[in-house]
Amino acid sequence: MTKAADEVYAVLKRQFRGELLRPSDDGYEQARVIWNGMMAKTPGLIARCTDVADIQAALRAASSTYILTAVRCGGHSLAGHSSCDGGLMIDLSRMRAVRVEPEHRRASFAGGCLLGNIYLATQPYGLAFPAGVVSHTGASGLVLGGGFGWLTRYGGLACDKVEGLPW
Repeated sequence: MTKAADEVYAVLKRQFRGELLRPSDDGYEQARVIWNGMMAKTPGLIARCTDVADIQAALRAASSTYILTAVRCGGHSLAGHSSCDGGLMIDLSRMRAVRVEPEHRRASFAGGCLLGNIYLATQPYGLAFPAGVVSHTGASGLVLGGGFGWLTRYGGLACDKVEGLPW
């Protein structure tokens, strides 16, 4: 683990509700795996968030130590942007709740949601999200990259449909 990762761990262990994984911890190897194995990286610390407060704590700790930081939603970045070597991986994969409001024709989803989670929750209401074509892509990462998909010509980019963020 890097010195910066040690500093972040020391700060987070007092306030983080999720799981903190260091390279020597059980489960670390499985947690660091991303979709594109050719871009495999070894973060100094993985912060597996359970809620928005965990995300905020991880971002504050990262900012105060200037540690290299990557955010993993679904880990589907072709270029490997959802991980980093020696730095902090903020892992949102445990945050996959979807809430559908059919009367308002909208849905909200947690930061670690996969497109498949959203599609399964919205389909019974006849709602569609103009997003990607691969169900195991992280929705937040896709939105941050614009959000091209099958319905882009019909409904625009996924990022155009964002109404708000919970912080």
